[in-house]
Amino acid sequence: MAEIQLFAARPEDDRRAPDCAWRRMDALRSGWPDGDGVAVFNRLCLSADDDIEAPYTGGYGAGHAVARETSELRSALVERYLAAVDAVAVGGRAPAGWRPLFEYRRHPGVRAAQFALAGVNAHVGHDLPLATVDLCRARGCEPAELETAFARVGDALALLVERVGDEVPAGPDILRVGDPLTHLLGSWNLERALEAAWSSARVLWGLREVPPLAEEFRERMDAGVGLVGRCLLTPYG
Repeated sequence: MAEIQLFAARPEDDRRAPDCAWRRMDALRSGWPDGDGVAVFNRLCLSADDDIEAPYTGGYGAGHAVARETSELRSALVERYLAAVDAVAVGGRAPAGWRPLFEYRRHPGVRAAQFALAGVNAHVGHDLPLATVDLCRARGCEPAELETAFARVGDALALLVERVGDEVPAGPDILRVGDPLTHLLGSWNLERALEAAWSSARVLWGLREVPPLAEEFRERMDAGVGLVGRCLLTPYG
């Protein structure tokens, strides 16, 4: 059974890793039906790629070093998602944060917007803290040194969330004021999720010399993200 590592190895060539990851995601898109819940999240990421480039390359008065850190964090983040896909593809289990999306991916009572937001929830709550720690280990730096890069990635993820509405088809499935699903999806807040992800990354970094405690914290963090994801995927058929 495939396992997801607590801390991932650094890509051999950081300059090529982002492009390779996006090519893999594009290849996955052609292999999944449009209604597949994981495909919905995958398509969301690809459709927003052009729009989210700016937060990675500008703003914050940052120079080349921060832009590179942001690109590396982006790469580590996407690789975490792809690791979950790979684990499931070979008969393994995805992390708990991703598991509801894979379990419900073909449920006819779950709408596209739910799949999209559940994917963002797992990406932020599970992948982002671990990706931040991955990069800290690779660079030999403290999380505080990556705070600007983390903020940039958060801005890009905010643009991703703005696009979740685009995943709602026209017709009877469109979300309306007063719709219970509108209330459910509105209860998830990216800003709070990012704050929790940053705190989790700092705690995991602080526990790095005590692997059993780090693993216990990671499992609890992962389980909490999975619980939120399961709620977001409540069927409304």
